[in-house]
Amino acid sequence: MHLTALVNLGPRPIGSPANQAGTDFIAAAFHAAGWLVEEQPYACTAWQGGATVLDLDGERLDAAANAFSPACDVTAPVVCAGTLPELERAAAKGKLLLLYGDLARWPLPPKSWFLLGDHEKKIIDTLESLQPAALLAPPTATDYYGQLTEDWELDLPAATLSPEAARRLLRNPEGMAHLRIEAALVPAVARNIVGRIRPEAKKRIVLCAHFDTKINTPGASDNGGGVAVLLGLAERLSKLDTSLGLELVAFNGEEYLPMGDDEYLRRAESYFSSIQYAINFDGIGTLLGANSIAAFDETGKLEAQAQPITCDFPGVVWVEPWPESNHSTFAFRGIPALALSAVGTRSLAHQPYDGK
Repeated sequence: MHLTALVNLGPRPIGSPANQAGTDFIAAAFHAAGWLVEEQPYACTAWQGGATVLDLDGERLDAAANAFSPACDVTAPVVCAGTLPELERAAAKGKLLLLYGDLARWPLPPKSWFLLGDHEKKIIDTLESLQPAALLAPPTATDYYGQLTEDWELDLPAATLSPEAARRLLRNPEGMAHLRIEAALVPAVARNIVGRIRPEAKKRIVLCAHFDTKINTPGASDNGGGVAVLLGLAERLSKLDTSLGLELVAFNGEEYLPMGDDEYLRRAESYFSSIQYAINFDGIGTLLGANSIAAFDETGKLEAQAQPITCDFPGVVWVEPWPESNHSTFAFRGIPALALSAVGTRSLAHQPYDGK
């Protein structure tokens, strides 16, 4: 029921009307289950995308605007670069810059991402200094992260091309291309929803899941399933007889930049040290996947406690720790954490067909 309700909202990117509706749905479910509910609003940027048109000498090519791309309407020559040294030498000012090869293997993280590496920062700095009219690129090497850029702080129009369209441009470096992107960046407000029982307790456990999605997916596996688990636990744990404080956190904004995590940390500063451990649900329960578990604890105690329990569930597989979700907010700050997800269905995430 919970999963169906979320998926029926459609894509839930941060700040969007569907995202706001999802937030209200989760808050109502926490209230109905008897939890004390806190809404944690924070300013964000929503993106409204319209049509994307790319023409080469009058021939229409397949292209789609990247999330958070500014609008543009430009006709200019195409400049191509496949490596960083090639990019650094490109005369791209005022032109359409096509990135491919080594530069398009992986997406560029947002400029404010806490895991931004030196190599990625060098690419971003070079792009901004070159001042192209817009960026073009084929899909990155993995469908899981298909677009090269998804950053509202990067003030460069950007679009993703089909491989065929990218090859067409590469074969015609002197051709004049026309790119029009209809889009708007809109100031908005996003909210985390936090449910609590016994908030005065000196020790607490946090269970969490994010409910936002990429711009193009209804997000059943990423992460409607995780939220459904959280809401199901809300109904059951409210009756649990324990002296521990319990906290359920529905995080907003995980998909593009973890601003929801930052807001949660700001508000939790006074009691953060009381958190004994955290459990994150992200990607769990997909029909064709095997549920997985990963431990984030330098002492090994949390994994040792969880291992005997998982022995009773042979369909669950232990995997290596992975950082790309809300459990890192706790684990990177010394709080032992578990991440429950799934293996074998990663290609569903971030896709339009992640709604079954």
